[in-house]
Amino acid sequence: MLTDVLLTVLAPSNLIIIAAATFYGCFVGAVPGLTATMAVALLVPFTFFLDPIPAISAIVATTTTAIFAGDISGTLLRIPGTPASAAYVDDAHALSQSGKARTSLFVSLITAAIGGVIGVIILMLVAPQLARIAISFSSFETFWLACLGLTCAIFVGGGTVPKSFASLCIGLAIACVGIDVAVGHPRYTFGTFDLLDGISFIPAMIGIFAFSEVLRNVQILDKPAETIIHATEKVGAALKAALAVVFKYPKTVGSSSVLGTLVGALPGAGADIAAWICYALTRRFSKNPEKFGKGSLEGVAAGGSANNAAIGGAWTPALVFGIPGDSVTAIAIGVLLLKGLTPGPRIFVDQPELTSALFGSFLVANIMMIPVGILAILASTFILKVPRAVMAPVILLFSMVGAFAIAGTVTAIWIVLALGLMGYYMEKVGIPLAPAILGIVLGKIIEDNFMVSMIKAQGDLTAFFDRQYSMVLGIITLGLWGLLVLRSIREISRSRPQTEG
Repeated sequence: MLTDVLLTVLAPSNLIIIAAATFYGCFVGAVPGLTATMAVALLVPFTFFLDPIPAISAIVATTTTAIFAGDISGTLLRIPGTPASAAYVDDAHALSQSGKARTSLFVSLITAAIGGVIGVIILMLVAPQLARIAISFSSFETFWLACLGLTCAIFVGGGTVPKSFASLCIGLAIACVGIDVAVGHPRYTFGTFDLLDGISFIPAMIGIFAFSEVLRNVQILDKPAETIIHATEKVGAALKAALAVVFKYPKTVGSSSVLGTLVGALPGAGADIAAWICYALTRRFSKNPEKFGKGSLEGVAAGGSANNAAIGGAWTPALVFGIPGDSVTAIAIGVLLLKGLTPGPRIFVDQPELTSALFGSFLVANIMMIPVGILAILASTFILKVPRAVMAPVILLFSMVGAFAIAGTVTAIWIVLALGLMGYYMEKVGIPLAPAILGIVLGKIIEDNFMVSMIKAQGDLTAFFDRQYSMVLGIITLGLWGLLVLRSIREISRSRPQTEG
């Protein structure tokens, strides 16, 4: 049986499909505004003409590479390709500005491959056990998990606690736009039908990062483009430096990969929360926490490995119980159903060759991602040689096209422009951008699960601590909030003498 599976996965036709999907995912993921989810969604019509195993192989290879490729635009242009990349985009871009663009991208690539391999190994060994924990999560646990993600955003915001909290509140306020989940009444839509579903986080992310970056570049068009020097970083030296970083922080890569897999296995969590939590924990226990947000290769390694590890974790509930771990696995479940296959506990008994082929495709895709990623990095870093006067309008064009492609409305373009101005002025006064993005991503999740939990508990707040996992997550979250309050008081007390003087 194992021999047959290996022959299927390593068949030339299947390898060609994986290679093509890898190149495709790398291209789509590297374009600002185009996400891994969009890449997989655009791939679905082509899977109709493929057998189940090649179809799943194509989806796996596309997802794996697109998640990594999102770091390319984040590093070079400060436009995260995925919300998960926003966790360490400041580090990656700072490294690019200091002449280490290729080193940062090679670190992302290598740790992404390692994280992906560790994630699929864990998926192979303990999928049923992880899924059993994941399936037991109710709205109470999901609420606390999302709150934990928001808490991590303040820890890694880069500014003071009050300013990071202000950024988070801005993001949560944006997430409030749309239909009220409890009473079904529109909020802050101003009579615009396009806003009834809320503000999509992709146009919001494009605006806050991309358009605000364009505005900053416009101010320095008359300055010499020092980024030309950055692009001349030698490939061999950059690759050697990246490998040195991986060997220097093996515990960071290993622990982030394992934790990323565990978080990814929780329905609705995905790579976004995994990257933020792993980045925050790495910063907390790092010997050099002051470097995070300013060009820390350790932070890039933590986020990069957690990103791809979470992909394997997200397939756990999808395979074992038919519950999508994220939007990509939701699409994959739809493809399996169209092929006459039903994900669930019986799939390990009825179609063991499919699950084994999935694991094999994961491993092959992560290995194949390395040479493809190297080619993408070599090609993309030449973008640093393009003059700012040319690059600024190109970024703006990609931003508008990406936002319109996601939402399909002109309103999305106005959202990009409005939030871009907001992001520009936020950075001007020292308010970090990353917490606002996570507030937009998790705001709806928190509200939905809080309202559902309150309805189930009939308004009893103690119900949030009745269940075992809910109590543990709640205590951890509240404990972190207490630490944030103490840290805020300490920051205020330190700044007061300077103000008085």
